[in-house]
Formats: sequence, structure tokens, C-alpha cells
Amino acid sequence: MNTTAASGSHTGKHWRWETDAQGLAWLTFDKAGESANTFSREALEELGAMLEQLRAANPKGLVIRSAKESGFIAGADVAEFTRFQSPAEALAFVRLGWDTFQKLRDLPFPTTAMVNGFCMGGGTELALACRYRVALDDPANNLSARFALPEVMLGILPGWHGVQWLPKLVGPVAAFDMLLTGKSLDARRAKRIGLVDEAVPLRVLENAARIVTLEARPRRKLPLLQRLMMLPPLRGIIAAQAMKQVAKKARRAHYPAPYAILELWRDHDGDPFAPAADAPCSIQFLFAHPTTKNLIRVYFLQERLKGEGKGIANRVRRVHVIGAGVMGGDIAAVCALRGLRVTLQDTSHERIAPAMQRAAELFRRRLRDPQRVRDALDRLTPDVTGAGAGSADLVIEAIFENLDAKRALFAKVEAIAKPDAILASNTSSLRLADIAAGLKDPSRLVGIHFFNPVPLLQLVEIVASTYTRPALALEAAAFVRAIDKLPLPVKDAPGFLVNRVLGPYMQNAFRLLDEGAKPETLDAAMEAFGMPVGPVELADTVGLDICLAAGKALSHKAADGSDAVAPKILTDKVAAGELGRKTGAGIYRYVKGRAQKGEPGSFDTAYIDALVAPFLKEAQAALADGVVTDADLADGALIFATGFAPFTGGPLHYAAGRDQG
Repeated sequence: MNTTAASGSHTGKHWRWETDAQGLAWLTFDKAGESANTFSREALEELGAMLEQLRAANPKGLVIRSAKESGFIAGADVAEFTRFQSPAEALAFVRLGWDTFQKLRDLPFPTTAMVNGFCMGGGTELALACRYRVALDDPANNLSARFALPEVMLGILPGWHGVQWLPKLVGPVAAFDMLLTGKSLDARRAKRIGLVDEAVPLRVLENAARIVTLEARPRRKLPLLQRLMMLPPLRGIIAAQAMKQVAKKARRAHYPAPYAILELWRDHDGDPFAPAADAPCSIQFLFAHPTTKNLIRVYFLQERLKGEGKGIANRVRRVHVIGAGVMGGDIAAVCALRGLRVTLQDTSHERIAPAMQRAAELFRRRLRDPQRVRDALDRLTPDVTGAGAGSADLVIEAIFENLDAKRALFAKVEAIAKPDAILASNTSSLRLADIAAGLKDPSRLVGIHFFNPVPLLQLVEIVASTYTRPALALEAAAFVRAIDKLPLPVKDAPGFLVNRVLGPYMQNAFRLLDEGAKPETLDAAMEAFGMPVGPVELADTVGLDICLAAGKALSHKAADGSDAVAPKILTDKVAAGELGRKTGAGIYRYVKGRAQKGEPGSFDTAYIDALVAPFLKEAQAALADGVVTDADLADGALIFATGFAPFTGGPLHYAAGRDQG
């Protein structure tokens, strides 16, 4: 073998490489015409050709890096999946990535992935093909690499050696925590489990990659116990236990991919070409499954929502939130979490204190690093006097649903806010135009409607009344994207989209409770359908007082023209002060935030259909009334705000398919 490091370079459409004075090769991914690197067929084929050139050049080592400031590699180009005409074509694409990454792994010199940001799907699998991984970890500049294998969320599995290599590197327990959930790890956590060799600040990232590659340390070995877990007798036990955990959250009929991952590892050591074509863990089976098509649809719905407000610069740096209840406090916390300076106003420090405690818990859970937690807390300031409204770029009102109270509040805010400040209401059921009518300049008011729990739910409705300046609604959408939420433009109509659709769905559940149905049965039926929580627990989470107020605001008139009567159980609970999770009791009792439930009664598909029917009917009516511009936006919104079973592709998509069926 020729052991002399040769100099050389080559530039292609998406990849280029060159060797430096130390004989180290640097291979750079720069996907042409794109802001992020993704693996198309063309990019994979070019990578394979580059690897053959590098093998011939035989450098002292190879570092793979990204030319994109946005991150390393975002994974496969999902658009490729929509062009497959058959499962066989999907399998051929998997084979291309599998063979290319094996070619990288087989190079006779040390290889390092230098990960500067997001490293998703195929990006993580490429990193696994390298001998070493050096990742960005720069808390001082709020920068960190993030690793994930999110294929399961598209109904597929990591077919480019991910299922094969990850358990061998980090052990099956840590591997399945990533493979079965799609969740991401920052650089520090990745280093802790052994996925990353070095996690370093940006200023030394390149040099660290150089040193690690040239030092060519021995590969990391798993501890003995974890190596034993990889042996066939224990694999079956581990897979069986993992399947029990998966079954608590996802039914195989609805979501076959996590079960396929476990079976592929257990029976075939993660080789996607080993199973028969009709095996439930085969690539062909997964790509032919309707869930995969629908989850890929959901991915593109999410991308479309991310595009709202695109091209509009976010000018919001300071936020003032009025109302430190659960909604207002959590809105303030999320804004501070995302780097904005926030003042939180209420009538006393005692009313603000619980919101500050919840914020601290959120920061500790999300940020983990003590210094970053302190920084986030420093950005969130209690403000009893309301002075922060005068310097804020955005003022968000999040008080109780009362038109007169909101009008009076905005009259005060308008008098002290900066002339160019955005004024926003988090109203959930009042018409924005009615609130704006009390302003001297009603064009300044926009609706920015979050959903509870704010830290978890991605969707935010952007409401433009007949008064609202169109440019203001776009600026509101840009702000929502800046805090990593999904903006949805909606018409100023009672309940907007989400609450309008949820209203009849939950009111129907309350009616059934009045008639004697067990709350556990209602929830179990809708969870069997695919909802993350049933309508009763959802109502408790939203707050029964809010459900009652929204129900009155949104209720249709009875047949005789009188106001519809609110469900008795709802009015009784609110009168007793049992408002749901936030008070420790609602329809259910709550211990440490968890609903205490009994056993559900029996139910059948007809029962499920009856429960979901009001949801579907109201979604269709909202679309017909122009609350949103099209069915795709409605589907995306109702998935990301209510958790409507993602495997269906969305309520309108589901209803259309059911009607055709």
C-alpha cells in the first residue's frame, strides 16, 4: 500500500476537497442553490465519486465539514421521497446511501465529521460512518451542534446504517432513545453518551478536528455490559421491553416505523436489505404503508407553516407581556428562552412569582447549562408598574377574556408604547376588531394567539382584523418564527380556527358526560383514534373556566333562537372553583400534574366516529367560511395545535379520504 500522503484537490457541484500542508484532506459539503445541506441522489453520487478520489490520494486523514453557516447536514432531501414511483425505487435510494456511507467507513485513514450545527438523519449517519466526531459546543454564543435521527417521524427508519451503527457506538438504550423518538441531542449530551468525541467552542472547532484526526486515537469501546446487550440472547429481551414502551404511545397499525426499527435491529443487526420485502421491518413495507405518505405530507405542511413571514426581518428584541397567568407567564418564558428581553406585568409580585418559578423550571429543563439558565432568567423581569411597555418592540396582552377590560388596557398601553411598537392580543374567542375599535389607531393591533401549554404546542394563530395593517401581520409572523413557533394567518372570526374547531368537539364530550359517560372512556376512545390526549383531559389542561367562556362566545343559538345551554358538569365545576389541572382538580383530580384516572368502559369504532364527527364537521365549516385560505393550512394547524392524529395527514385530508372510501 502507498503510505505517502498525496496532495490534490477537486471541486464538484456540491462537494469539494483539498489537502493542506500537513497532508490532511478537507471535504466540504456545499449543496448548490440551497441554504442547507441535504442528500439528494445527485449529492450522494458525487460524494461517492469524491471518496474514491480521496482513497486514491491517500491523505493522512480526512475531515468532513459544511460550508453552510446554518449547520452540518439536514439529512436526506425529503422531496426525493415524493418522487418514488414504487417501494423498489425507495429501496434503491436507500441502497445508494448505504453503499456510499460504507465506502466512507472503509477508508484506510482516520476520518472525522466536524459538526457545526444541526446534524439530522443522514447527516448523523454520515457522522457515524466517520471514525471520530467533533461537535460545536459554544454556550457563550448560544451555539451547539444538534444530532437526531428523525426518520421515525416520517414513518421510515434510518436506512444508511443508523440502526446498525448507533447501538454499537453508544449502546442500545441510548441509541433507541434517539431512534424511536426522533428527538435531538445537543453536543454535550451527545458527548456524554459517546456519540461525540470532542465538544468545543467555535473558535477552536477546526483545530480540534485537525488534532483528533491526526492523533488517530483508538476507537471508543462500549463498556462490557453494553457489549453483552448486543448479543442475540439479550437483544430479544431489550427489543421486547422497548416495544412495550412504544406501545404505550403509538399503535403499530398507526405507526409501524418504531416497531420496524426494533425488529430490524433484533433480527437483522440493522441491515435493511436482509428482511423479505413483505416483512413489517422492510423498507418496501414502510414505504407502501399509508402512514408514511401521510407523515411525509405532515412534514411538508410544517415546512409551509415555517414559511409564513419568510423574508420579513424580525425587529422584536424587547417584549412586554401583560398578565402573568399560565398563558401570559409561559409566553414570557418562551420569549426569554429564545433570547429576547422580556418584562412581565401583573398587579403584584405575588401574582408574578408562580410564572417566574415555572420559567425557571422550563429553563433548567431545556437549557441544562447553569450559566445559560441564569442568562435566561436575567432576560425575564417582573414588572408590577408596567414601565416595560414603554420600551418594548412588542406588547402582548394575555389577560382574561373580557372585551371592556381589554379595551381599557390597550387604551393605556397605546398612550405609553413606542409609536412603532406592535400591539398584540392573545385573545382566544373575542373578535380582534371589537378590541381594536377602542384604540386611537386600530391598525396597530394584531392577534398573536398561543395555545396551552405554550412551551409544547408549536402553532400560533396570527389574526388580522379589518383594521390591522397587512405589514403588521407579517411582522407578527416573523416574530413567531423567531421564537421557533409556527405562524398561521387566520381570519378575524369567533374562535379563529383552532378554538372554533375544538369547541364543538369538547362541548360534545361535556354533553356525553352530562348523559352519564365516563370521562375515561371518552379519553381512551380518542386516544385509540390517535389523539395525544382525549377531549376531557384536554379540557382540564386548557382550563374549564376558559372552556366555559369560549363555549358561550362560540355557541350556536338553539333551535328556538335562545342561547344554547352550557353543559351542567362544566358550569358546576367552574362554580366550585375546580378549573382543571391548574387548580389540581377539574373533571379529573391531579397529583403532581398527572390526571388520576379509573378504568375506561368499552367502546367501538362507531363510538369513536361519533366523537370525532363534530371536529371534522367544524373544520370543514371553518374552511368554507375562509377562516384559513386552504385545506392544507387547516390540516397543518390542527395537527400542530391540537395533536390531531398525524398518521391521518390531518382532519380534512382524513375526512376526504373517508368520504371517498
